[in-house]
Amino acid sequence: MNALVIPQSDVPALLPMAECIDVMADALSALAREDAVLPLRSMVWMPDRSGLLGLMPAYLGAPKALGLKVISYLPANHGSERDSHQGAVLLFDTETGSLLAVIDASSITAIRTAAVSGLATRVLAREDAGDLAILGSGVQAESHLDAMKAVRKLRRVRVWSIHIDQARSFAERMSALAGVAIEPVGSAREAVAGADLICTTTASPIPILEGEWIAPGAHVNAVGACFAANRELDTAAVVRARVVVDRRESALAEAGDLLIPMKEGAIAASHIAAELGDVLLKRVAGRRSTSEVTLFKSLGIAIEDLAAAHFIHARARAEGKGVAIDFGGHRRARP
Repeated sequence: MNALVIPQSDVPALLPMAECIDVMADALSALAREDAVLPLRSMVWMPDRSGLLGLMPAYLGAPKALGLKVISYLPANHGSERDSHQGAVLLFDTETGSLLAVIDASSITAIRTAAVSGLATRVLAREDAGDLAILGSGVQAESHLDAMKAVRKLRRVRVWSIHIDQARSFAERMSALAGVAIEPVGSAREAVAGADLICTTTASPIPILEGEWIAPGAHVNAVGACFAANRELDTAAVVRARVVVDRRESALAEAGDLLIPMKEGAIAASHIAAELGDVLLKRVAGRRSTSEVTLFKSLGIAIEDLAAAHFIHARARAEGKGVAIDFGGHRRARP
C-alpha cells in the first residue's frame, strides 16, 4: 500500500474543529482506560538552546493506531511568517508496520491543541459561559477562538497581545469567524476582567495571568507554556483553581504552571484533581459549583496527534486527498 503525503493546506478541511473535539474525547477516554501506550516525549536541544527537535511516539488501542510526531520548535519564529512548530506526523499500519501517511504536524498541532481545550471547556466550564478572553494573538489564539465557538455561544470576546497592533490585527481578521465583534485591549488584566472563559496561548516564559484577576466561576485553558521552567499563570491562579490535566505524568514532568508552585510549596502534586479522560468517564467530578474556578493545563500529548492523524488519513483516502508515494516496505529480492 502506498503512503499518503498530506500537506498543510489539506488538513483543516479533513479535520474540522467540531469533529476533532469528538476525536480527542475518544482518544483521552482510551488513555484513561489504559488502552494506549504513551512514553514521555524526548527533546533534542540545539547547543545554543535556540530550538529543539521533539519526538512523540504513541500507540492507541481504539481505534488502533501507531505513530510518531517529529516536530521542531524555534521560538524565534514567533511573529514571523513561519510557524514556531513545524514537522510531520508519521502513521504506521499496526499489522504490517507499513508507513500509511506523512501528515503536516503544524496544522494538526494547531487544531488538536485547541480541540482538547474545547473538550475541557465543554465538560468544565459553566453552561452559560460565553465571555471569552484570549491572551495571545498567534496560531493557537486563532484555533482556540474556533474551539470556544464550537462548544459555547460567545457573547463577548476580548484579545490581548504583548504588541497591541497584533491584537488589533487579530480582532479585525477574526471577528467574522466569532460572529461577534472582538475587542483588542491594552492589558491582560483588562482582557480577563469578568470573563468566564480564558485561554492563555502565549509564548511568555513568565506569568501573564494573575489569580486575583480571575472572576469566580471562570474556566481557564492554559496552553502556551510547555516546559518546566516556563509558566503563563502565577501561583495564586493555580492555587485557587480546580486543576485538570491531559496527562498527570506529563504534567508532573513538564508543566511549569504547576511545577513552579510545587517548588514554592504552594501546592502538592495532589492539587491535580484529575486527568481529563477521568472526567469524561465520570470517574472524577469536573466542576463542582458555579463559583468554582476550573483550570485545564494542556501540554499536548502524542495520542492526540495520533488520533488526529488516524482520522485525517481515513478521510483523505475516502475523499481522494493527499499524494500517494511508494515508500517501499517490501522485502527486497536477493541477487
